[in-house]
Parts: sequence; structure tokens; C-alpha cells
Amino acid sequence: MTASAQQALRRTMEIYSKTTRFCLACNNSTKIIEAIQSRAAILRYSRLSNEQVLTCLLKVAQAENVSYVDDGLEAILFTAEGDMRHALNNFQASVFLSNGGIVNQANVFKVCDQPHPKTLGEIVEACRTGDSRTAVRKMQGLWQTGYSPSDIIGTFFKVVKAAKDLPEALKLEFLREIGFTHMRISDGCNTLLQLLGLIGRLCQTATTGKQ
Repeated sequence: MTASAQQALRRTMEIYSKTTRFCLACNNSTKIIEAIQSRAAILRYSRLSNEQVLTCLLKVAQAENVSYVDDGLEAILFTAEGDMRHALNNFQASVFLSNGGIVNQANVFKVCDQPHPKTLGEIVEACRTGDSRTAVRKMQGLWQTGYSPSDIIGTFFKVVKAAKDLPEALKLEFLREIGFTHMRISDGCNTLLQLLGLIGRLCQTATTGKQ
């Protein structure tokens, strides 16, 4: 809702507050104007675990007689990030995309329009070993595919965060550099140069850490 629409809602809440209870749901409470927040009791819920989301997806798949493969469900969990509504929407869209077939990883990432985590995982591994040529080549390939820098950097962050073979100290350094690049991209510097500069800094960080 826009700020003006929220102001109109605030007036409606004031008029009918004695006879009506309003329940508002949002992902980011900072986007709700102060006038509405001050009139509401705020309840905050943490994101669901992957196990909880998976349990619900399996129930839906069984009830709706939907075929799936394990990597398809893993992709949904990866993209949903603990958001059940997001997970169910992606699951439903993947079913339609498969035209009654099997929900698999390829369909999920087509629906979500996100770079494939496997490709970004290969870039992370190349940076970890200092193989800048491979990392640059794969990043240029993602760029040429048509993904926006914000999509690439967002998935890049999730892949590094979930990486189990990265030493903790190196992972933190990688996340810090990715965060700085994400800030620049959000400020409008959304060019290939920013992504390649990130690759160079990650390779340098990994090489320096080994010395």
C-alpha cells in the first residue's frame, strides 16, 4: 500500500474502531506508517525452518497428487527462505509450468527467475581457490543470460551463507564484500563492472587468507 492509501486506511480505522477489528500482515513493518503502527498491537514472527516448510509442502503434494523430485523441493526451500506463502506460490506455479508433470529444480528456478545456485556455487568455489578466470567467465555468462545484478547478488549472498565448505572466517569476509556490492547496486551502480569487481575482491580475500 502506498503512503496515501495507508493514510486513508488510518481514517477508516479511526471511524470504525469501536465495531471493527483490523488485522494487517506485512513482511516489513517499517513500510507501515507510524500513524497505523501506533494504533495496532505489533506481533513479530520468525521465519519458518526448512523442515517446517517441507512438511507443509509434502502434505500439499500428497493432497493434490503432485509429482515431484527431491531437487525440486530443495529449490523451493532455497527460494522461499522460510516464507510459507512464497513456498506455496512457487510450488503451485511450478506445477502449472510442468503442465501436470514433475516439479523439478529447473522449473522452480524458471518460475522464480533466479540464477541457478549451482552456477553461483561454482563461482564461489573458483573465488575460494583464487581461480579468477573461471569466476569471471561464469559471472559474465550469468550477465549475458539477462539476469539483473540485484538478482545475481541476492542469490550470491544466499549461496555463500549456505555454503558448508567455506571456513567461517572466510565466509564472513565474503558476506561482507557481497554486502558492500549489494549496497552499491541498490544505489544505482548496477553494472557488470560491480560484479566483476566483487569477484576480484573475493579472490584477493581468499588468497590473502591462505598466506
